[in-house]
Amino acid sequence: MQIQVVFDTICPWCFIGKRRLERALQLRPDIAATFHWRPFLLNREMPPEGIDRTAYLVRKFGSEARVRRIYGTIAETGQSVDIDFAFDRIHRTPNSVDGHRLVMLAARQGAADAVVERLFVEYFLHGRDTGARDVLVEIAAGCGLDAGTVERHLESDADIDTVYDENTRAHRLGVNGVPAFVFNDRMVIAGAQEPQVLARMLDAALVTGDAA
Repeated sequence: MQIQVVFDTICPWCFIGKRRLERALQLRPDIAATFHWRPFLLNREMPPEGIDRTAYLVRKFGSEARVRRIYGTIAETGQSVDIDFAFDRIHRTPNSVDGHRLVMLAARQGAADAVVERLFVEYFLHGRDTGARDVLVEIAAGCGLDAGTVERHLESDADIDTVYDENTRAHRLGVNGVPAFVFNDRMVIAGAQEPQVLARMLDAALVTGDAA
C-alpha cells in the first residue's frame, strides 16, 4: 500500500502523526506500506534564515501563556508515542524548504523515511536548526547519503520550485493543515489521528482498492 504523508518538518503534530501511523501499521502486520513524503509549508513566507521561535509562536498564537498551554498539550501527547519533546531547546523556527529538498533527494535513494525521522529528532529533541545546511548535510550523512552530493544539491536551485508547487497543490486539494494521509490515492484523512483510527483507514483503503 502506498501512503502519501503531507507534512512539514517543523510541525510537532506531524512527528506525532508519523509515530501513530507506524503504530497503526503494527496493528496491521499483513499490510506492506511504502511512504511518499509530500511537502507542506506551515509558513510559506518564512525568511531563509528562520525566525526567533518565541516571536514566531507569539505572533502565531497570540501570547506566551497560550503558547505554553498549547505546547504543554503537545508534549503530553508526544509522551504517548515515546516522543520527549524538548521545546525549551529550540531557539529558532527554521525555514523548512531545504529540509523538504533533502527529503526529496533522499527519496531518490530510498532513504526518505530515515531522513524524515532524523529531521524530527534533531529539531524537536535536540533543538538543532534544521534550516541550516551544515546540519542538513550532517543528518543526510548519518542516514547513508553522500555528504558532497547533498551539499551540492542544497547549494543549487534543485527542487525549490517543486516544494512550492507541492505546497500549492496540497492547498488546492483542500489540505490546510498537517499531517494529512492519503491511502492508495483513494482515501484521505487529516490530523494526527489515533493509531486505531488510522488502522481502520488502512482496512478501508484495502477494501476500496480490492473493489476497484
